Amino acid sequence: MNHDTSLDLLITEFLEYLEIEKGCSFLTIRVYRHYLDRFHNWLSENSPTRRAEDIDLELIRRYRLYLAHLRTRNGLLLKRVSQSYHIIALRAFLRYLLVKRDIPTLSPDKIELPKQSSRSVSFLDPEQIQRLLNSPQISNEIGLRDKAILETFFSTGLRVSELVRLNRDQIDLKRQEFGVKGKGNKLRVVFLSDTASQWIERYLQLRQDHFKPLFIRYSGSVDTQKNGEKMRLTARSIEKIVAKYARRCGLSIKVSPHTLRHSFATDLLIGGADLRSVQEMLCHESIRTTQVYTHVTNRHLKEVHKAFHGRK
Repeated sequence: MNHDTSLDLLITEFLEYLEIEKGCSFLTIRVYRHYLDRFHNWLSENSPTRRAEDIDLELIRRYRLYLAHLRTRNGLLLKRVSQSYHIIALRAFLRYLLVKRDIPTLSPDKIELPKQSSRSVSFLDPEQIQRLLNSPQISNEIGLRDKAILETFFSTGLRVSELVRLNRDQIDLKRQEFGVKGKGNKLRVVFLSDTASQWIERYLQLRQDHFKPLFIRYSGSVDTQKNGEKMRLTARSIEKIVAKYARRCGLSIKVSPHTLRHSFATDLLIGGADLRSVQEMLCHESIRTTQVYTHVTNRHLKEVHKAFHGRK
């Protein structure tokens, strides 16, 4: 087999493999391209080798040193977790070369990932959640939209990318559920609380348009093409909406859509839900990803024990 294919072309073929064979999302592929392009650019500037066969542990050591000293546009050092993501992408690429292309390159198993500190989960307690959910002024369409967005996040645990893609016709308000396509194009059913259903319904009743997107913008010019697709709120816009109401109600921590996802999971576990069910509702591929929330609930149980146990 001819192994002289350029590294640049091999990276492109790997990304096509992720899309076609693995069913990875556009966002995932874009992230992998960013990490692998950075490796390829560094290699072009710092090493005479251009072949996958010449990648060895010494080369990887030098690249990791480069990542450790790399600064972002803000002048900050690249976070340790970001460095790990670069190496994870590189290991996946090397595994593809070995297993799928039979190219004799460095085994990814020889590249160790840096140890990470335990993930900390930022979430809101019940009182903070209520403050946030009650912060929109519901006297107009924008306020009703924002109220519906916040209620939907806390009711479903959706990722912001999943909420952005929601369309009016996929929401079953009578059954209070709908299907959603998550990471890796995995399908799951999510459920709406009575409260979330009521606020979505109130928001839609006030809408005068027939646009397809569930949540639309009210700034800028109106674009009616493609059933109002250009009116759909972006992920960045929704992140700004969540942050705005967090500031408005005086929350001291930084709040994002993912904070509401964490709060959704924590609320379920503290309420007695089992870990497997929460894993399914969050669409986590591995139970280990969901287990990060047990640290939170364990802390809650410790507080309960301290408050109510008879022997102080």
